[in-house]
Amino acid sequence: MKISLNWLKRYIDIDIPVERLSEILTDIGLEVEGVEKFEAVQGGLKGIVIGKVIEAFPHPNADKLSLTKVDIGQEDLLQIVCGAPNVAADQKVLVATIGTTLYSDGEPWKIKKGKIRGELSMGMICAEDELGLGTDHSGIMVLPDDAEIGTPAKDYFKFEDDYVFDIGLTPNRSDATSHLGVARDLAAYLKINENWQGSVRMPEFNQFKAEVVSDKVDVIIEDEVRCPRYSGVCFENVEIKESPEWMQLLLKAVGVRPISNIVDITNFVLHEFGQPLHAFDRKKITGNRVRVKTLNSGTNFLSLDEQDRTLHSEDLMICDDENNPMCIAGVFGGFNSGVTDGTTKIFLESAHFNASSIRKSSTRHL
Repeated sequence: MKISLNWLKRYIDIDIPVERLSEILTDIGLEVEGVEKFEAVQGGLKGIVIGKVIEAFPHPNADKLSLTKVDIGQEDLLQIVCGAPNVAADQKVLVATIGTTLYSDGEPWKIKKGKIRGELSMGMICAEDELGLGTDHSGIMVLPDDAEIGTPAKDYFKFEDDYVFDIGLTPNRSDATSHLGVARDLAAYLKINENWQGSVRMPEFNQFKAEVVSDKVDVIIEDEVRCPRYSGVCFENVEIKESPEWMQLLLKAVGVRPISNIVDITNFVLHEFGQPLHAFDRKKITGNRVRVKTLNSGTNFLSLDEQDRTLHSEDLMICDDENNPMCIAGVFGGFNSGVTDGTTKIFLESAHFNASSIRKSSTRHL
């Protein structure tokens, strides 16, 4: 299990060196098998500074290049050859200085002093994709006028390095399968052993207001042994878009690829509370009814990864009112009921499934 230090600090105020924190976690039964430094951007934007283009004029020996003079807060201006069509005087830009390592498709390459078509170039004015800040390569990245010359890019974007603890969790420690669980355990140790006077901050829900929706989804549990409890909530007027950057960074730190706001929220809650969630497109739930049951052995199911899977008679399934399989409970979402860019109504599942049943199904299908 991966625990992000920055994520942990959302719930507990600590200023403990990473090495010491690893020792404490191991002492309380959460054995740290490794610690990895996580950078929001590969390379951590080291060597990237904010500059101002003082001059920009056509390269004397190349029609599509510009020769620029850039102020990065040093005594002398830097002469930089730039191929971007949008470079112009008075722009605030991001400059990779000599010796800086950039990454293209994960492969490192170093900025060197050199000549381009006969003119000296002392750095590189960067596009966002060259820095790992986005995918746009249509031109250089232009910053607001109030960006301060010479400021390291890491400070300007307020990127924090993170440290991720790889914990070898034992089966008896289900209480620690989340960041909140680890925060509680850590707080208990600090209070008893180091006279710590703090407390664990729980997420605030006072701004969450339930609204009456136009239609509801009924839930029928047909197999209460494999599913003692199944609950859900409906949302309307949902807009599918990217999740906030802070959420994406925390998910990336623990190895989860951000997909969309709805999917990212379910993954965030899983790693925050240890409670799995699953989102269905409510318009795809035939009959506005969910049935929790098993289906006949040999039934076909198209999972979210677009793989046809053959079900076992003991696989617990989430079905619609016509017994169409929508999800292998706790294992795989279904392609035909999943959230897409056009989704506007959500049914959000939160359930308690029999662990042994889910483990057997996951073994069969993963």
